[in-house]
Amino acid sequence: MQLLNQSQVSEFILVGLTSFKDIDFLLFALFSIIYLVTVLGNLLIIFTVFLTPNLNTPMYFLLGNLSFVDMSLASFATPKMIVNLIKHKKTISFVGCFTQIFLLHLLGATETVLLVSMAFDRYVAICKPLHYMTIMNKKLCILLVVMSWCSGLLHVGLQLPFAVNLPFFGPNVVDSIFCDLPLVSKLACTGTYFVQVVIVANSGMISMSCFLILLISYSLILTTIKRCSSTGQSKARSTLTAHITVVIIFFGPCIFIYVWPFNNHSVDKFLAVFYTIITPILNPLIYTL
Repeated sequence: MQLLNQSQVSEFILVGLTSFKDIDFLLFALFSIIYLVTVLGNLLIIFTVFLTPNLNTPMYFLLGNLSFVDMSLASFATPKMIVNLIKHKKTISFVGCFTQIFLLHLLGATETVLLVSMAFDRYVAICKPLHYMTIMNKKLCILLVVMSWCSGLLHVGLQLPFAVNLPFFGPNVVDSIFCDLPLVSKLACTGTYFVQVVIVANSGMISMSCFLILLISYSLILTTIKRCSSTGQSKARSTLTAHITVVIIFFGPCIFIYVWPFNNHSVDKFLAVFYTIITPILNPLIYTL
């Protein structure tokens, strides 16, 4: 309430994807189905992993946590976006807008570090198989998950306070389907160069550095499996293909949006749809296959 009193802007208007009603109704049906499948699919993975004794391994423990993050990432804005597709007035409150920003960056950073943890798990399993269960013990797995969430909280804490304290007195139209830091900060009645630097230094560098770490780790794994038997190579490659596919799908849009946060490309909103709606449904499909 104190934030609302400091600013004349009490709500933001979300432009959405299109201005055509027929397309909006089609997207409403499509996104509703995708969201339902996403939630049910990730719930199925979570319950299967944690209720099946045979899947009580580090890889599936991390996969179950990834499914929980994916389900949360799909839920922070998708229900609101689906409702807005059939509403004439597509608005969101000031507090609701920054809540979306908080959850987006918390869950996005958590998933980023979690994907790195899963890559480390595969590296140990393939490159150091005799020491796998010793290294990837239960305490380390829990520690990796806790570190992922702590990294997400740290990521949000380093940049959200700058945006919350910006003066919003006039423009309130967000050209997207949900609130995100680059677009909302552009509406502030002040220079946003410093905020842009913070976004690139924080979100952009996290995306780029984790992506490079993942590429290096998977390159080391691919080098290692060349020395394995043909059967071992086949199993390892099938697992790596799933992991690499998810990494590219998740990090591609993030790097494009946050490394150049004020690029004014209309494709940004479609990339936002991709990593908040499409990626959470692809992850369970790719990993389970």
